[in-house]
Amino acid sequence: MVKLKKLSCWLILFFGIYFVASGCWIPAKALLSQHLLKRAWSQSQVSGQIVKPWPWADSWPVARLVQERLDIDLIVLEGGSGEVLAFGPGHLPHSGRPGLGGHCILAGHRDTSFKFLKNIKPGDSLKVEGHGGAVTYQVRGREIVAADNLYLNSEADGFLTLVTCYPFDTVIPGGELRLIVTAERV
Repeated sequence: MVKLKKLSCWLILFFGIYFVASGCWIPAKALLSQHLLKRAWSQSQVSGQIVKPWPWADSWPVARLVQERLDIDLIVLEGGSGEVLAFGPGHLPHSGRPGLGGHCILAGHRDTSFKFLKNIKPGDSLKVEGHGGAVTYQVRGREIVAADNLYLNSEADGFLTLVTCYPFDTVIPGGELRLIVTAERV
């Protein structure tokens, strides 16, 4: 009986540690990757070449997103796949190039890189620094839409759109809703 209690305690401890570590994995990966991405971004700015943050990376830094009021400074990767978004916000390839105009569309996870969108307000500024320069935008609005009704006009000029899953602070991955933050070039 004593051996069974000890075994039960060890199993509970093991699984408790496992589940806590699993829950911390994605936020820890996103935080660590931003340090490597910032280094790659700096190197690409100096060299003018694409610099991958680690040799096996599927993507590379294309921009820097800054929001001063909320102390946000993120490196944006090229692409919108789940692999890209696990490391930081992604630039959707069919949209305008960051820092060059057009309609730039960025996506990010609600529980890591785009968690700050929970506190973004109309009137806040967002700065996007791309390889071609920096553009400042002012947040015009926030909208919650059904994921299957999501349409973003990539032809519109002078806009930045940030997209993330909604609601925040939920344990259900993905979901049926998206938060759309629209900002216009200043």
